[in-house]
Amino acid sequence: MRQRLDIADVEMRTKIRAKYLRALENEEFGLLPGPTFVKTFLRTYAEMLGLDPHVLVEEYRANYEGEDELELQPLSPAGVVARDRHRGPRVGPGALALLVLVGIVAVLVAIGLASDEDEDEGAGEAARTETAPERTTTERKQKPAPPRRVALRIVPTTPVYVCVDRGAGTDVLFENTIDSTQRFRGKRLRINLGKRDAQVWTNGRRVRVKAGPDPVGFGFTPRHTRELPIGQRPCA
Repeated sequence: MRQRLDIADVEMRTKIRAKYLRALENEEFGLLPGPTFVKTFLRTYAEMLGLDPHVLVEEYRANYEGEDELELQPLSPAGVVARDRHRGPRVGPGALALLVLVGIVAVLVAIGLASDEDEDEGAGEAARTETAPERTTTERKQKPAPPRRVALRIVPTTPVYVCVDRGAGTDVLFENTIDSTQRFRGKRLRINLGKRDAQVWTNGRRVRVKAGPDPVGFGFTPRHTRELPIGQRPCA
């Protein structure tokens, strides 16, 4: 009220539905999907108003959650990007196989040129015989190696709450409401989507997300994808 904002202005700036904003104002936390959503929305709302989100979250925890529950701090998309930039580019097994293939082809070309020169001296046949095993090795290495990591891409169609970790008992990698494409990598990944308004891709293959009103979660390995029950999803 002091900033002369109404619910519609706040909804547009925070991407939080008006009914959830009213529930926060009235402390009707039972109308929100769960404690994780309450704390995320409190932080977003407080930061938009220029308030200290830590004070509001701690008050909520003290009055509604209990002192023993652990708080999972969200990692912003900018933090994810900075972390990936710090790690530097990755050279995957496909790139290594390509380098090996190029090196072998270069060796074969050099041997072929030498063979042409040796034919004038009567030694060309022996040179061609020696290159045959190397050509067979090249053909075997042209088969692409199976993926060893999960390359995950989430494309929201509307603002969607997302939580990501590497498996049961691991730290949360990301927890926030997103409205643009986010990417994650790891040997194993789990995700929890607050709603199903998103496309999910893993290693270039689209994951089927069935339409419905409820949240959904998935577990990923380099070769397998499975839908997770609610008790096995991160931040659930």
